[in-house]
Amino acid sequence: MRCGFEPVDPWLRERIIYRKGKTEVSSFDFIKRDLEDIERCDILVAYMPRLSAGTCMELFYAKLKGKKTITICKIKDPSPWIIAHSDVIIRDIRDLEKHLK
Repeated sequence: MRCGFEPVDPWLRERIIYRKGKTEVSSFDFIKRDLEDIERCDILVAYMPRLSAGTCMELFYAKLKGKKTITICKIKDPSPWIIAHSDVIIRDIRDLEKHLK
């Protein structure tokens, strides 16, 4: 619980699905769980070392719900959609802690 937040990493749940290839979980259920995580969060930290449709949608949804968003983005010229839906954009995960305080 660093910086006073309890992190939720959806990848811990999703990596199992990606490893197996085809999943028994429907796309709707898969997305529903991610959106429920966002609804419960105080801050969304979007890690975007490369363009990801899913991460962009989560960023958009978080802002739609009034959440603070921090995007860790290594993309040279990120889309205006990424910029507009990020309260803070940082290039390196090592800078995250100072933005969470």
